[in-house]
Amino acid sequence: MNLEDKLFLIRFQPDNRSHIRIKDKHICLTDCEKKWCTFICPAKVYDWEEKEIKTAYEGCIECGTCRYGCLFDN
Repeated sequence: MNLEDKLFLIRFQPDNRSHIRIKDKHICLTDCEKKWCTFICPAKVYDWEEKEIKTAYEGCIECGTCRYGCLFDN
């Protein structure tokens, strides 16, 4: 069973608003060249759309990987 199959088995009720806070989206766009959050998050919560970071907080499994991977501590 691969990671995506295992993540599919997680069932929970998401909140109506996001618990994920990005302090400064401009820093993500201008200073973060590699966009690590889009690669290291096992739940694929972070995505880039037309030069803007988007979050799908509903799929977050609260593992904390993004906190370690972000060089700017979002």
